[in-house]
Amino acid sequence: MVLAVGAGVDWLKPGDRIAYAVTVGAYSEERVIAADRVVIVPDGISDEQAAAMMLKGMTAEYLLRRTYRVKAGDTILYHAAAGGVGLILGQWAKHLGATVIGTASSADKIEIAKAHGFDHVINYREQDFVAGVAAITGGRKCDVVYDSVGNDTFPASLDCLRPLGMFVSFGQSSGPIPPFSISLLAQKGSLFATRPTIFVYNAKREDLVASAEALFDVVKSGAVEIKINQRYALKDAAQAQSDLEGRKTTGTTILIP
Repeated sequence: MVLAVGAGVDWLKPGDRIAYAVTVGAYSEERVIAADRVVIVPDGISDEQAAAMMLKGMTAEYLLRRTYRVKAGDTILYHAAAGGVGLILGQWAKHLGATVIGTASSADKIEIAKAHGFDHVINYREQDFVAGVAAITGGRKCDVVYDSVGNDTFPASLDCLRPLGMFVSFGQSSGPIPPFSISLLAQKGSLFATRPTIFVYNAKREDLVASAEALFDVVKSGAVEIKINQRYALKDAAQAQSDLEGRKTTGTTILIP
């Protein structure tokens, strides 16, 4: 909630509910932030929903609607399906009419992903996900692969793509992808590859606002449900970090002041 605004800010006022997604977090009850980086939270979106979904949800938005524009009939692969972005992206992609394939590391995470839009989820600890994708798609493979894992899933992710498909590397939870020759993309089927970031996609305020509005709309419509799987008191932020690092969390976690 806005407490005060600086000179020249005429579109915000004290009492407005706002949300943001920036590079530096703040384990605090109050903070100062640039007005052009915040958006007004509309009626129909709760404070907890807004806290839970901005960075993850707008990441899903630009991946699905701008990096590769997913449409009905597409087949996509998303690694780490039970993660915070995955649980939003899976629902949104299904809403767009795609066949949604994911990977996860355990039976419980597979069930969570399937409850959030994923049609198929491959346990990558028990099955080679490249073979799994080939079996699911009848050898056609995927139009796009969204990969936030990095080192552990490369270059196998490329083998899940149809000719002229797109590899989207937007994270590196297992470490960075090692340097590779660009000719590998030709060998694998004249593939496209990109390394996008939300902060470039939403650098212009108009793009930030449009991204947030698309997210708010899809959540208010009921097509995407924002589930908060863990809540911690602000004083327990260190435990939240420890649990996250220890892979004890799924989906979204929020801190309650």
